Amino acid sequence: MTPLTGPSRRQVLAGAAAAAAAPLVGAAPAQAHRPTKPKTYDLTVLGTSDTHGNVYNWDYYRDAEYDDSAHNDVGVAKLASLVKQIRTERRGRATLVLDAGDTIQGTSLATYYAKQEPITSTGETHPMARAMNILDYDAVTLGNHEFNYGLPLLDKWIRQLGFPALAANAVNERTGRPAFTPYLIKKVSLGHGAPTLRVGILGLTNPGTAIWDRGHVEGRLRFEDMVATAAKWVPVMRQRGADVVLISAHGGDSGTSSYGPELPNENPCAMIAEQVPGIDAILFGHAHAEVVERFVVNARTGERVLMSEPSKWGQRLTRMDFTLERDRGRWQITAKRATMLNSNTVPEDPKVLAAVRGQHAKTVAYVNQVVATSAVELSAAESRYRDTPILDYINKVQTDTVTAALAGTQYANLPVLSIAAPFSRTAVFPAGDVRIKDVAGLYIYDNTLEAVVVSGAEVRAYLEYSAKYFRTFGPGAPVDPAQINDPAVPDYNYDTVSGVDYDIDISRPVGQRITSLTRPGSGTPVADNDQFVIAVNNYRRSGGGNFPGIVKTQIYNEQQEIRQLLIDWAQAKGSIDPADFFQPNWRLVREGVPVF
Repeated sequence: MTPLTGPSRRQVLAGAAAAAAAPLVGAAPAQAHRPTKPKTYDLTVLGTSDTHGNVYNWDYYRDAEYDDSAHNDVGVAKLASLVKQIRTERRGRATLVLDAGDTIQGTSLATYYAKQEPITSTGETHPMARAMNILDYDAVTLGNHEFNYGLPLLDKWIRQLGFPALAANAVNERTGRPAFTPYLIKKVSLGHGAPTLRVGILGLTNPGTAIWDRGHVEGRLRFEDMVATAAKWVPVMRQRGADVVLISAHGGDSGTSSYGPELPNENPCAMIAEQVPGIDAILFGHAHAEVVERFVVNARTGERVLMSEPSKWGQRLTRMDFTLERDRGRWQITAKRATMLNSNTVPEDPKVLAAVRGQHAKTVAYVNQVVATSAVELSAAESRYRDTPILDYINKVQTDTVTAALAGTQYANLPVLSIAAPFSRTAVFPAGDVRIKDVAGLYIYDNTLEAVVVSGAEVRAYLEYSAKYFRTFGPGAPVDPAQINDPAVPDYNYDTVSGVDYDIDISRPVGQRITSLTRPGSGTPVADNDQFVIAVNNYRRSGGGNFPGIVKTQIYNEQQEIRQLLIDWAQAKGSIDPADFFQPNWRLVREGVPVF
């Protein structure tokens, strides 16, 4: 890949704040010589992140306006209204708009223009490019989900943007040079004859992409440490004239990683602020958290670095405000703060809606296609703590697909296991017509299906690792399903496994919870040296979640999207009946007594 740059854009205009007051007429001579107070100027930086394919305030899985228990709204159309409101308020003063990544994946709208009518084939402008170009960003940072659909589609989307896409730590494996634009220095006019302010913006993407999208990037890109990359480029930006340095980073501020230590830290933004001198503020994303304002003191300079994260999906907009003075030919930031705006306070921007209306309508029509009829309602509401038919549906399709593919191979006689996670607590197949949106609501990620060979010992270790999802409850203690899981472990990192029978004893310590692991129906214990094939998604097989024993050579990998396999199976059968696939094979217990 060659470095990619966005086209040039108009410079942001700004105006000066009120001039300092002149000495009073008739003041005493001593007062007449009092130094004039320096003029102050201001800069506002607006930040979005993790918009994840949301343009309209719409839930494609429910085919209705988006709503949640907190009455949040979503979408770039909402963000555009907030941005327009602030630009109007600040007319003539400097305002920049940045995004911290994860833009082109996450909704049926985004999936449609990556999978059903990919922009690489049709040449159509991606809906997120249409929407963001109207909002008129100054730069976007690439998130890890930008790589989900492969580099050709990513490159196509970047070329459709009217502004640069940044990722300084994504390096071309062959040349060792940045594969994308690492930074830009934006010239900002502060008006009233003031010298130009040069704002440096450095983009950092997430190193976890090397695991999560290994199939797309291995041998082509490497992802370097975000802290080290900032330490490399911030001095360069300063040397090239940046008066203010901002970082737009797709990584959280917790300092932890969801994967093992073999890759650079996944969420290092507080570490960047603390360890790298010369940074004024960091807009960050990836964790989907709302961090209104956080200050981290740089260990070398003692300067406070302003940090903010604007939640997810367009629900929030970060606003950073900087006050500046000109002192001896240099710009100085004298004050900085951050606030957060809620997108449910404004209507959707009509220009953004109009630009994406046709694509939105086409997506709505697609997801409402009927694929099968369900004999009964199937719900995922209890899938985290009770074996449910709707997750067995996923495991049935995955098992059938892998079994058929391995027929006639050396692995044909091995039992096939399958993993499925409760991605959505609200997924439902209604009794009667099941539509594409219902299947998409159950399997919300664009994962593909793979398979590897595992031993009985590895199956047990895998299940033990998965079982850390649950809190510990002593025998007889009340168990509230709403509080049953460790909040540090997300639902998507709890896997159920079909093809073996097992008990999870949640009264026992983590690592000692699989108290029974047997062959289905027979009660024969699984031996450590038994061999199985396990059907698994590409995220998990690549190391996502850091599960043991699963990162190994695939024996099946036909790049088939699991969600599409679920749709195809339903269409071929014409009906979805739990009698065809539901096999209760696991339960939560305490000292052998079922919890539910």
